[in-house]
Amino acid sequence: MTYVLHYAPDNASMIIRLALEHLGLPYRAQLVDRSVNAQNAPDYLAINPNGLIPSLQTPAGVLFETGAILLWLGDTHKGLAPMPEDDARADYLKWLFYTANTLHPALRMIFYADKYIGEDTAHQDALRLGLQGQLKAALEKLDQIAASEPSWLGGANPGALDFYIACCLRWCALYPQDVSRDWFDLNQTPALARMCSNLETLPCTIALQKAEGLGETPFTAPSYANPPQGSAT
Repeated sequence: MTYVLHYAPDNASMIIRLALEHLGLPYRAQLVDRSVNAQNAPDYLAINPNGLIPSLQTPAGVLFETGAILLWLGDTHKGLAPMPEDDARADYLKWLFYTANTLHPALRMIFYADKYIGEDTAHQDALRLGLQGQLKAALEKLDQIAASEPSWLGGANPGALDFYIACCLRWCALYPQDVSRDWFDLNQTPALARMCSNLETLPCTIALQKAEGLGETPFTAPSYANPPQGSAT
């Protein structure tokens, strides 16, 4: 079966696109056009009742939640992460879930503060300020892990967690567009910066750049997406 990736440019679906491209798996990209709120349309809610992106149609059924899709792809096809029999599996899993459950949700709250705390801009600013400190601490932890050179992060054989963290770093530098992002500096996490630089040389990243209009340095010096189809927001 050719997988179907339901995506929007510069959304979490880019993480899954990187994984699919890296593994050389056949897939079809199906745009979810956020400019017309297609993620909340009945036909998409029938695929993913949470109205979130990405979703991946597979022979095992529809998968959603970025971490779950990465875990399933890695176990099904190998080449993305340590397998269950590998001693490194436990460490990989805890940091994959840390990224999915701590880093990624904090970014969502910064990007969509109104959805979490209401329309009061002072409350939104306060939420963002608190989250910025949490995010800096999370990135420092992940940088320390990458610097220790585990087989599953920041090494010669990139995989699921590299893709996930690199995309989160990209979003730290770009979003939200209308508030200060001075808290973030990729150079403060040198091991993760090296990881991002290495990823930009890979065929999977080149394919992503072309498909979603991400520019020449999507992770180390990102610019806003200029996709051939759809909208990032």
